[in-house]
Order: sequence, then structure tokens, then C-alpha cells
Amino acid sequence: MNKLLKKSLIGMVCFLFLSGVSAAAEMPGKGVKVHPMHSSIAEEKFQTIIINEALKALGYDVLPIEEVSYAVIYQTIAQNKESNEIYYTTVNWIPLHDEMFENVGGEKVLFRKGTFISGNAQGYLIDKKTAEKYNIKYLNDLKDPKIAKLFDSNKDGKADLAGCNPGWGCERSIEYQLDAFGLRGTIQHNQGEYSAIIAETIERYKQGQPILYYTWTPYWVSGVLIPGKDTVWLQVTKSADPDHKDTALTDGKNYGFSANTTHIVANGNLAAQNPVAARLFEIAKLDIRDVSAENMMISQGQKSEKEIEHHALSWIKWHEKIFQGWISEAKKAAQ
Repeated sequence: MNKLLKKSLIGMVCFLFLSGVSAAAEMPGKGVKVHPMHSSIAEEKFQTIIINEALKALGYDVLPIEEVSYAVIYQTIAQNKESNEIYYTTVNWIPLHDEMFENVGGEKVLFRKGTFISGNAQGYLIDKKTAEKYNIKYLNDLKDPKIAKLFDSNKDGKADLAGCNPGWGCERSIEYQLDAFGLRGTIQHNQGEYSAIIAETIERYKQGQPILYYTWTPYWVSGVLIPGKDTVWLQVTKSADPDHKDTALTDGKNYGFSANTTHIVANGNLAAQNPVAARLFEIAKLDIRDVSAENMMISQGQKSEKEIEHHALSWIKWHEKIFQGWISEAKKAAQ
């Protein structure tokens, strides 16, 4: 009887142990809090929610998204480099955010592996009608006061450029190029709330007026003002970058900005403390066309948090094989 009882107890202990091991393997992130962050740009929520859902599928306790400036994002992640919890963002741009990344300590305090989104472009555009009528191909062409005046919407004699929000990173390149190309006297860089400025720009276009603006991809603007159809990209006559980088593309064109990629960045000890999340962040990838398509839905009014969450969950549903592939591969890091 004692032998039977002993065997039963041993069997029960083994069962409980193996069950615990199995549960841990299925939910390796259980008990670990995650702090996701992005800027105030609503179009960054889609990709953040997708990664949040992947983290939840791995058992992590994902907290609500914090919307703060890029500078605060990098500072917060760096300050929590030794934390057992996860602090991360899906919107680290290379090379656009290189200065902010390095200013907080770079790879010494931040984790960054893999490429999340490729093929991001940015630069200056004008309406196609004006470009063709006056043969405008370069930003430098606006050094001519007569050409610049075509884009003067407030009658101060300068072209009005719908520009980049302070703190985004792109404003550094724009400001640098206005000096480098001698355009201070003919171009006014209008900064503020980009969504409001670009809305005014689109309205002017609808009224048949010339427009000059900065934008990037993936973003919904290029789905409304379609390059090649409604607008054209302006080139620059030579590279003029605040970090002295060559901005010429492989096809020989030069839009004044290097081609960018976006990456997931987290606190520096991630690989040691949470290897499963680290592996997820390394392998996850989104097609830029999917991001642009979702951004277009936001521009058409589907911009509430609930609607954007629906966009993200729908993407997961239609890309179930890819999503589950991330989960399976990430779990291997726990073995």
C-alpha cells in the first residue's frame, strides 16, 4: 500500500512538473509587463497593435500604448535598460532617428535587431500640373523668386512648404537644406500639427492651386495625392544631409533624404531577460503596402482606436500563417 501511495505521489509530482513546463513553453512571457510606445501619429498604432497581439499570444502582460514624443520614447527605453519589464516601440527609423538613438546611448542601452518595414521614402512634392507647366524638377529650382512665388499661399512672397513637425527628425534635414541650397529667402518652412497643415494643402490642391509639401511613406497622403498622377517628387542637385550622408538612391535619383527602414527598439537587456520577445522583435516584418493601405482607411475617417484595432486584428486574421510563424519561431528562444 505504501509503495502504491509513493508511486502515485511521484506520478502526481511529475505530472504537475511537466504541466508547468508545458504551460511555461506555451506562455513564456507570463508575468512580464510590456510598455508599448509610439508618437502622437495615429498611423503608428496599427503596427504597434499587431506586435502587441503577438506579445499577448506569447503570454506577456501588455499595457495600454503610451503616446509620447520620439525623444521621450528613446529616453524612457534607455532609462529602463536594466528593467525586467519590456519597454519598446515599433517606429525606430534608420537613418532618420539615428541622432536620437545615439544620444541616449545607442546599442549600449537599446536592443535593435532585424528590420520591421523596408522601403520607406520621404521628400518634397509639388502638384504635377505646375511641375509640367514650369518645368520644375528640383527643390533648388525654387531659388528663383518667380518659381517660388507660385507656391505662395499667404502672399508674403515666399513658397509655403507644408513641412515637418519639430522633434520628428525630418525637420533637421529640411532646415539644413534650406541653408545649404540658399533657399531661406524664397521658401517658408511651415511647421506645426502636420495633419492640419497637410489637410490645408490638400484643400488647396482641390481648388486647383499649386502646392509644395513634405511627406513620407508609408503614409496615407500619397494615396490621396498620388505621385505620378497628381504630384511629382522633387529632386535635389546634390546630397545635403545634416549628418553628411549620401542621399542618392541606387537608381541615381536624389530626393534629399536617404531611403529609410523602420525597426523595433526595446530596452538593452531584452535578449538576456526576455529572449522570446527579443526573437519576435527580430523576425517580425510588415509589408509597407499593408501599412499604407491601413493608413488610407484612417484618412477616410476610420481613425478611432477601436477602428484601428479592428484593422490590426483583420490583418492578423488574413495573415494568420505569417503571424503564427512569428509565434512559433519566438517560442524556440525559450528552449
